[in-house]
Amino acid sequence: MSSKLNVVAVSGGLQRPSRTLVLTKALLRTLGKALPIETHLIELGEIAPQLAGAVYRTQLPADVEAKIRLIESADLLVVASPVFRASYTGLFKHLFDFVHHEALIDVPVLLAATGGSDRHALVIDHQLRPLFSFFQARTLPIGVYASEQDFSGYDIGSDALLERIDLAVTRALPIALAARSADTSREATSLAA
Repeated sequence: MSSKLNVVAVSGGLQRPSRTLVLTKALLRTLGKALPIETHLIELGEIAPQLAGAVYRTQLPADVEAKIRLIESADLLVVASPVFRASYTGLFKHLFDFVHHEALIDVPVLLAATGGSDRHALVIDHQLRPLFSFFQARTLPIGVYASEQDFSGYDIGSDALLERIDLAVTRALPIALAARSADTSREATSLAA
C-alpha cells in the first residue's frame, strides 16, 4: 500500500482554457503541499465525446472505464464543475451516472465550482452536495466557489480565493487522513481473516 494519499480530481470544464481546471489544479497543488499525494486528474472535456453516446457502463471505451475505476478507488475525491443554468453540467452528472452507487461510501469529497457571478455560489450546497450524498460520500464541510472576478484571465487573481482554497484543504486533511486510516485498518483486518 502506498504511503501517499490517492487523490482523484474531476474537472468538469468542457473546454480549454478553463477556470474550473485552474481551480482544480490549485486545489491539488495546495493538497500536495500539505501532505504526500498521488494525483489523477480527469478532465471532462477530454472524455466528453466518448461519454456522450454511452448509456451503459459496458458501452464505455477502455480508457474511460479506467477513469471511472480511478474515481471509485480514490482516498480523496476533488470535484469541480462550472455552473450552467444554476447547476453542474449535464455531462458532469452523466460521468457520475457510471460510478457504482456503493463505490464512494465514506470517501471524502472536496467540492468546488466556478461561475460567472456570486449568484451561483449555492451550487455547492444545493446541487453538488446532494449528488455525493446519494453516493454516501463524506462531502467536506467547506467547498470552494470561484466567480469570474476571482480570476485574471485564466489565472487566480484573488487573495480571497487563495485563502478559501487553503481553508478548504486545511479542513479536509483531518477527515481525509482519518478515512484513509479507517480503510487501512479494514484492509489489515480482512487480510488477517
